[in-house]
Amino acid sequence: MASQGQDAKFFQRGKIQEFRKELQDAELKDKKYVKRKTVLKKIVANITMGNDMSPLFGDVVALLGAPLLEIKKMVYLFLVSYGRSKPDQILKAVEYFKEDCNDHNPLIRALAIRTMSYIPLPSIIAALLDPLRHCLKDKDPYVRKTAAICVAKLYVQDPKTVERHGFVNMLTDLLADPNPTVVANAVAALMELSERSDTIVLHLNLTLANRLISALEESSEWAQVYILDCLLFFVPATTQDAEVVAERIVVRLQHANSAVVLTAIKVLLYVMNYMDNKRITDYLCKKMGPPLVTLLSSGPEVQYVALRNILLIIQRRPAVLKNDVKVFFCKYNDPIYVKLAKLEIMYRLAREENSNEVLAELHEYANEVDIDFVRKAVRSIGRLAIKVEAAADRSIKVLLSLIDRGVSYVVQEAVIVIKDIFRRYPGQYEGILPTLCQNLDVLDEPEAKAAMIWVIGQYAYRIDNSDELLDDLLYTFLEDPVEVQLALLTAAVKLFVYKSQSNTAKELVHKVLKWATEEVDNPDLRDRGFMYWRLLVQNPAGAGEIVLAEKPTISTDTDRMERGALDQLLLHTGTLGSIYHKNPETFIRNARGKALTDSPALNPNSRRVLIPLQHDLSAALPVVLPPPKVNHPTSEPDVAAQDPPPSGLLVPPTLDNTSQNSLDVEESPTEAGPVDNDPYSNLDGAFGKYVTDEPRPVQNVRQPGIDDDLLL
Repeated sequence: MASQGQDAKFFQRGKIQEFRKELQDAELKDKKYVKRKTVLKKIVANITMGNDMSPLFGDVVALLGAPLLEIKKMVYLFLVSYGRSKPDQILKAVEYFKEDCNDHNPLIRALAIRTMSYIPLPSIIAALLDPLRHCLKDKDPYVRKTAAICVAKLYVQDPKTVERHGFVNMLTDLLADPNPTVVANAVAALMELSERSDTIVLHLNLTLANRLISALEESSEWAQVYILDCLLFFVPATTQDAEVVAERIVVRLQHANSAVVLTAIKVLLYVMNYMDNKRITDYLCKKMGPPLVTLLSSGPEVQYVALRNILLIIQRRPAVLKNDVKVFFCKYNDPIYVKLAKLEIMYRLAREENSNEVLAELHEYANEVDIDFVRKAVRSIGRLAIKVEAAADRSIKVLLSLIDRGVSYVVQEAVIVIKDIFRRYPGQYEGILPTLCQNLDVLDEPEAKAAMIWVIGQYAYRIDNSDELLDDLLYTFLEDPVEVQLALLTAAVKLFVYKSQSNTAKELVHKVLKWATEEVDNPDLRDRGFMYWRLLVQNPAGAGEIVLAEKPTISTDTDRMERGALDQLLLHTGTLGSIYHKNPETFIRNARGKALTDSPALNPNSRRVLIPLQHDLSAALPVVLPPPKVNHPTSEPDVAAQDPPPSGLLVPPTLDNTSQNSLDVEESPTEAGPVDNDPYSNLDGAFGKYVTDEPRPVQNVRQPGIDDDLLL
């Protein structure tokens, strides 16, 4: 702290001429380099403040011959700042670079190659190659770890040079280094290379995976995250391999650093796809729960990251936190983004055993002052009623009590979810229709208005004044949003079908059809109006069968991610992808996607929903790099042919013949069979991919075995 206070005086704007004169005067009398050190501190401070010090390039480079490490650090910092803008003058520093790379002090050797790797000029790169090759084999681990990162920096500048001079092979040799920091830096460099290259793919076998796990004990937090991430390149050949790795990784869950914990959970979730022993997977799920709960005691930012990851994890492995729903009850001082994330997790973990507690908590939230939070809470009450049948009666009572409060936005959200409850439990809660009709004037939002109109049309035979209610709603038909207009059109037709003898119903349906077909520009609304009109004219009985057809019962089973997409997204646990719930390649340019790799040990249920990458290199011809120059356990030739070596692999990108043939088949309609000339024959596929967040009709979405690990 004292040095920081003393150095603060150097942060004053200076002139180039003054600094140059001070350096020249110091050469005559400054034998201990005290004055030159002071001038360099002033220059570095001015660089930090954004002042251009490049005119001093020649004067500063001349100080590289000073034997003091502190001076060399400041001169190298100056070269990193201005080296690439002075390609002619930088040649003066090349000889100094070479001398420092052979210095007896390892700090100076590492500093020299690190500085050279920061300057992407052809002359510097050419001078860097030999020193970098020697530093990768240096006797000091600090120099080796620095050289490993320099290879990654050099690859960004000149990939072909790195591959041509065999630096990738030398990096793989460092994976067997006895120093864990060197191993971590080599792993980080290789992962960077594999992310940027289409020809370098890192593969680990069990031997190397165990060696990397052994290095975790003595590694820093940063190094542990990199090593754990690297274990995603290990593809278990047998279930026993996955169990061995999981057993050694599970101790990382007790680490104090949240990044290490989330990365360890990511690796465990990955290897669990290659296990078939339910007892072990249940044990691992039980172990992952407490660390995730501990993360919620951190600050709100870390909490939010943990909550977004938990939301993914419990969709895939609900057993992890199935008994910890109370942990996610909101606190009064939680930020709104944390509350909303907790609310979604509470709903996901709700089941018959804890539905009373969850419902009581949601009822409390619906009385809060934050409008967005209240809306989400009311909607969660309705979703809970749809998800847990035993909680439906209590949920309806809670919703009715909320409607009695008369708060506009609460009533509107309640009407929306009650419509879904009617769909889920037809014929059970029609007794609350009068209460809903009494609050018709409160509704002013399109979604709530459309939901209430659907209720009036669907239960027109139970509501005595349904024609009067619809007539009132039709006053603003031409100004209403399309969503409300479509609901009014369908409700008017239902009313006419139910009360075909009523003159009021006839007038209403005629008026709505005339507006929809003559005075509205929306094509969907106009087409539906023409369809209903022709049905009612040509076949009134058929119209009744269509608009009053039995509705499929809805459920919330389909409001979670598909299993294959979930497995793929969980490979990005602890990253931005897990917060956005999107794969990084969808929002980061040139990001490399991840997916589960097929293996004899891969769980059949995981294989059934496996999503291959768009640029899958797994079928490419592997070229094995030389193994590290250490004593490895020897293996039989046939095993070595099947199991990847303990080093990385160079994999040239090739197109699989099978995938090429499949592409050809898709583009050749004559080979697929006779072509249907009907232009409307494929309309089902055109509208089959709309995704909404609302409850959907119950379908046989659960396949035997695939969803056996789900909570409900």
